[in-house]
Amino acid sequence: MGTATAGKSSGERTAWHNWAGNITATPARVVTPASVGELQEAVRRAAEDGLRVKAVGTGHSFTAAAATDGVLVRPQALAGIRSIDRAAGTVTVAAGTVLKDLNVALAREGLSLTNMGDIMEQTVSGATSTGTHGTGRDSASIAAQIRGLELVTADGRLLTCSEKEEPEVFAAARLGIGALGIVTAITFAVEPIFFLTAREEPMGFDRVTAEFEEHFAENEHFEFYWFPHTGNCNTKRNNRSQGPAAPPGPVSAWIEDELLSNGLFQAVNSLGRAVPATIPSIARVASRALSARTYTDIPYKVFTSPRRVRFVEMEYALPRGQVVEALRELRAMVDRSGLRISFPVEVRTAPADDITLSTASGRDTAYIAVHMYKGTPYQGYFTAAERIFTAHGGRPHWGKVHTRDAQYFAEAYPRFGEFTALRDRLDPDRVFGNDYLRRVLGD
Repeated sequence: MGTATAGKSSGERTAWHNWAGNITATPARVVTPASVGELQEAVRRAAEDGLRVKAVGTGHSFTAAAATDGVLVRPQALAGIRSIDRAAGTVTVAAGTVLKDLNVALAREGLSLTNMGDIMEQTVSGATSTGTHGTGRDSASIAAQIRGLELVTADGRLLTCSEKEEPEVFAAARLGIGALGIVTAITFAVEPIFFLTAREEPMGFDRVTAEFEEHFAENEHFEFYWFPHTGNCNTKRNNRSQGPAAPPGPVSAWIEDELLSNGLFQAVNSLGRAVPATIPSIARVASRALSARTYTDIPYKVFTSPRRVRFVEMEYALPRGQVVEALRELRAMVDRSGLRISFPVEVRTAPADDITLSTASGRDTAYIAVHMYKGTPYQGYFTAAERIFTAHGGRPHWGKVHTRDAQYFAEAYPRFGEFTALRDRLDPDRVFGNDYLRRVLGD
């Protein structure tokens, strides 16, 4: 898109698109503030000009949560660690900081987040505002690790909130979908760096689903992938260990993470897109090619993986006790449908949290994520999957494809009205509104 100088707006109207390429928008102007003060001024000016304002990170959401025809704010210049409080076990970081940079900087300081998702290309504000999560028996999403945050409100004020200061705002703004203001800084809970031992092991679908609760209870972090058109899964267990670091060897790492997960996977998906009939055969061969491996490293090197094959994704949060039944229904649907699915289905967990619109708010949760290769028609698969997920009381990930609206969310979230009332107070004129928020939150 057109380059915007710090704090200035670009005059050229250039289309913005997200990482997956399924969302585009053409903002009236793009602003890259170099300071919080410049951001406050940009918000005030937009309101005066009658323009709506949205901040966008690296575009890893699959929804139009950040799309705008008004002022697009790129917070990447607001980056870096502001302060570390070792006694309190917290770090305060500017909102435009990319998770990868935060993880590297924390490791240098001998610190780590407790849990994280499986990619780290997002900004901290984008990841938390949409509910990015990994998998965990006891440790929850990245937003649940927030201990304080700053945000610029619709009138240009800077609001600081925590459990003690503006607690109602804090309860909601940790996962605000961009509706309450523009986050400028986040204070995360951190802990001394530790080692995780990862054990990856192929396992049959019937076994992993029958033993799901057992695997969940026995491991700090358990997840698995099912390969559609097969009875094969790959499981991953991450547990703390004494170390020392024993990462995969360079050849093994290249074969697993680059050749199989990115290079060959890209080629296989391209073939599948061109000739869908080949997909079931490829899936059977590919899923049987997996081998068990065990390795130990610091957290972000175990939790995260490179993901360069582009895709579109839908993910729903279900009550944990219903995930196995929903997954079996998904498998039965795929088997009888004639659909050709080249991407594995991912299953993860999270404990209940107290964030107003968190997908795990108030209930122990399991997630099912379905994907389709970029450029492949996904509507038939996602519509059928969504029908299953909603029948189980599912809550869609705020940054991934779904068709739900405010009426659905008012039923799915007991505290939904609490969030919308707060939005009415903080942004009565909908300075931070857009079409996506109108659909999911109402007018």
